[in-house]
Amino acid sequence: MPGVTDLTLFVAALVAVYLLPGPDMALAMSAAMSGGTRHGLAAAGGLAVSRSIHVTVAGAGLVALLAAHPALFAAVRWVGAGYLLWLAWKVAMSSDQLELRREAGRAPAWDAARRGVLTNLLNPKALMFCALLLPQFVHRDQGGLAAQYLVLGIVLVGIGFAFDLCYVLLAGRLAALLAESPRAARVQRLGFATVFGLAAIRLAIREG
Repeated sequence: MPGVTDLTLFVAALVAVYLLPGPDMALAMSAAMSGGTRHGLAAAGGLAVSRSIHVTVAGAGLVALLAAHPALFAAVRWVGAGYLLWLAWKVAMSSDQLELRREAGRAPAWDAARRGVLTNLLNPKALMFCALLLPQFVHRDQGGLAAQYLVLGIVLVGIGFAFDLCYVLLAGRLAALLAESPRAARVQRLGFATVFGLAAIRLAIREG
């Protein structure tokens, strides 16, 4: 088991990361604001599934495959950037808030969950984050490495889901306010689109 000091530092690092605006936060909130709490929770669940996959892949050492093959890493990076740009365009071009909620309400929650999985899974930076952060808190003199890695992975996914849940609940409250102001709703859509767009640009232009 990781020590108390290590766990405290690990949690602090995760909180700092999850508080930063990014595509995961924007997706959870936009899903909740367009489709309601059910869609927001589905998106949060999809993000949790993707983070679990990243933790598993990083723990299995498969991240070394991306590190050893720059072309493969670049391909994943460009696919992820393209997907984020598509999300930005879709959000920016959506209709007014009330109609958007009606359209999303008719769509299955699975669509939001799928977007949650893809948004995080197609971001190789999220995988590299797991691969670089987790080993810093694993020590051979504190028990089995697999057990420590499992605990840290559960903490990472759990805290991420808790933050996403908070963002979903916050978005639900904001949606009621924005429904009464078309102008504010347009600003909200452009804000989320900007977050997705900037994340795509950052992903595309950064090397390694």
